[in-house]
Amino acid sequence: MSNPAPAKSNLKRQLMTVIQIVVTVGMLAWVFHDGTQRRQMWEAVTRARLEWLVAGFLCYGIVELLASGRWYILLRVQGIALGWLRLCALFMLGIFFNMFMPGGTGGDVLKVLYLIKEIPDKKAKGLLAVVMDRLIGLMALILISGVIIALKYDWLKRDPVPQRLTWTLLLILASGLGGIVFSFVISGLGLVHKLPPRMPLRDTLVDLSVAYNAYAQAWPASLLALFASFGVHIASFSVYVCAALALGVTNGHGQPLPVMELLTVMPIILTLSALPISVGGMGVREAIFVALLVPLCGVSPAMSKTLSLTGWMLSAAWGAIGGIIFLLYRPSDHTKMADAELQVQELVHEIAEHAEEDGEVK
Repeated sequence: MSNPAPAKSNLKRQLMTVIQIVVTVGMLAWVFHDGTQRRQMWEAVTRARLEWLVAGFLCYGIVELLASGRWYILLRVQGIALGWLRLCALFMLGIFFNMFMPGGTGGDVLKVLYLIKEIPDKKAKGLLAVVMDRLIGLMALILISGVIIALKYDWLKRDPVPQRLTWTLLLILASGLGGIVFSFVISGLGLVHKLPPRMPLRDTLVDLSVAYNAYAQAWPASLLALFASFGVHIASFSVYVCAALALGVTNGHGQPLPVMELLTVMPIILTLSALPISVGGMGVREAIFVALLVPLCGVSPAMSKTLSLTGWMLSAAWGAIGGIIFLLYRPSDHTKMADAELQVQELVHEIAEHAEEDGEVK
C-alpha cells in the first residue's frame, strides 16, 4: 500500500502555489491600477540617480557575501570545507528560488538538496549547518528589530495601521524567540527524547538539539556567524536607503526622507513581505510600504510603491544571476520541488533517529 503522506504534501504545496499566484496577480493589479500613479512612478524611475542605484546593487552584493560567509563558517564547524565559489553558487540558487518561485521554503529546500549532493558522506552535518544558519539569522533579526522598535515605538504608534503592523512583527518575532527558547531549554534539560513520537516538529527539535551541542562547543565561530548576520540585515535595509536616495524620495514637507525613519520600518516590511503570501513578496511588500510611509512620513503612495519596486529590483538582479547559475548548475541533477522537499524531510527524520540511537540527545 502506498504512503499517502508524499501525495498529501504535494497537494498542499500545489494549493499554496495557486494561492500565492492569485494573491500576487491581485496585488500587482492594485499596485499599477491607477493611471496617474503609474505616470508618477515612471517619471520617478526615469529621474533616478544611477550612482545610488549602483550603490544599492552593491549593497545586496554585500548581503550575499556576508550570508555566504556565515554559511561557510557554520559548515566549517561541521568539518565541511566546500569551495568558496561553489558555496556562493549554492547560496545564489536559494536566493533565486526564494525571490521568483512560489512556495514557502523553496530556496532553503533546494539549497539543502544541492549541498548534500556535494557532500553525500556528510549530508546530515550539512543539513544541521543550514538549520543553524536560519536560526542565527533569525536571532540577529530579533535583536535588531527589538532595538529599533524600542527606540522608535512612539513614532511607529502615531497611526493605527503602522502600530498594528508593528505588533504583527513583534508577534512573529516573539513566536520565533519562543521556539528558540523552548528548543534550547528542552535540549539543555535533556528532555528531547521524552517528546511524544507523533509530536509535530519533533524531528526538527531533535536536530536542533544536536546542532546546539555542536555549535555551543564552537562558540567563537557561532558568535562570528551572529555578527555576520547583523551585517546581512543592515546591508539588506541599506538597499532601500540607496533606492530612496536614487529616487529623491521626500517626506510630507518636501524634505529628503530621513534615513533613520526608513531604517525603522524596514524590519517590518522585509519580515512581513517574506511570509509566504505572494511570490517573492510581490505586491504585498508594496502595500506595506504604502501603509507605513504614507501616514508616518508623508511619502506619496506612488513614490512609496516606486521605492519598494526599485529596492526589490536591485535585489532581484542578484536573484536573476542565481537563476542563470541554476540553468548551468548540473542540469541533469535538477529535481522536482516536491521530490526535493520529500528528500529533505526524510533527511531530517533520519538525523533525528540516528541522534537518539547514538545517544546524542538525552
